[in-house]
Amino acid sequence: MFLYLITFLIFLLVIASMSIGYIIQCQTISGSCGGLSSVGIKKICNCPEPCDARKKREARAAKTEGWKNNKIL
Repeated sequence: MFLYLITFLIFLLVIASMSIGYIIQCQTISGSCGGLSSVGIKKICNCPEPCDARKKREARAAKTEGWKNNKIL
């Protein structure tokens, strides 16, 4: 049980130090490798044709975006 407590306190210390670093520097945490763009992938799904579920999501997003643009207020 003592080992779990020490491990939890170490994780808590790391999270607290990351939070303090964010507050002081006001910068987001970023990866050093460049992410997917470093291997030539420009989007999350690298398929030539999106799947049906993605098409439905994009259509729904476009519909709600159009609704927001046409509001009077």
